[in-house]
Amino acid sequence: MLTVIAQYKARPGTGDEVAEVLALHVAATRAEPGCLEFVALRADDDPDRFALYERYVDEEAFQTHRATPHFRTYVEGRIVPLLEERTFQRYLEVTPARAG
Repeated sequence: MLTVIAQYKARPGTGDEVAEVLALHVAATRAEPGCLEFVALRADDDPDRFALYERYVDEEAFQTHRATPHFRTYVEGRIVPLLEERTFQRYLEVTPARAG
């Protein structure tokens, strides 16, 4: 399983537009077969700051997500031009220890 946490800092005053497009992107991404969870969050103290929590079955599912038409349209085409900053970090799950 692969988890990705992305952070977006929108240009001042563009947060509402980013949020509108993210809502469309979230719905489309959740329908992908390899997506386990996809949540977009907006900071309560800064309307231009966002975090995305994404979980995929594996690396292939994540790469498939990045190649979808909705990723190209919503993220690359509409959101990225509104951003000052865009980062993401990849995480692998820590496997729980066995009791005993």
